Amino acid sequence: MNHYFTNNENLKSEIKRVDTVIHSTSYYFYTDNGVFSKGELDFGTELLLKTFEYSFPQEKTLLDMGCGCGPIGIYASKLGFTVDMSDVNRRAIHLSRMSLKEQELKANVYESDAYENINNKYDYIVSNPPIRVGKEKLYEIIMGAKEHLNENGELWIVVRKQQGAESLIKDMKEVYRSVEVVTKKKGFYIIKAI
Repeated sequence: MNHYFTNNENLKSEIKRVDTVIHSTSYYFYTDNGVFSKGELDFGTELLLKTFEYSFPQEKTLLDMGCGCGPIGIYASKLGFTVDMSDVNRRAIHLSRMSLKEQELKANVYESDAYENINNKYDYIVSNPPIRVGKEKLYEIIMGAKEHLNENGELWIVVRKQQGAESLIKDMKEVYRSVEVVTKKKGFYIIKAI
């Protein structure tokens, strides 16, 4: 079975544009077969973006880790953040770059397996992490974020309760100075770690 965190060159392409509005900010992104949440902005990512709190983004840096087709990074770019986006899926990277270019938005988009090709530090790392990738890789993404955050930098993630949110929070408290569940809705937890 091929998942959205792998590269399947044989998968037929069916690109679709998704238009959305978060906090009065309109933007769009392209989706396709073989990327997460084909055809719509998934509920978890939408809740994460609606909950995400930030100081005025001028000169703030943000990494969209596991960007998929790019809704988090594109939104952040539209708000004025300096944005890096990364994913292991080459189709996702292509879609993100296409969406950014059409909307005349700026972001650096990298192919990276977790933090393999990430050399910067950020004020924010925001992610809807690929839970089904397995605990080892998931923890590499979530716990590894600490090494790529500036002092007082924040990691924002969304995780479903039924996919182990509570045990993840417990483990995150061993790594981060502060871990807070900012909101819960329909079984999704928005977690902020400092």
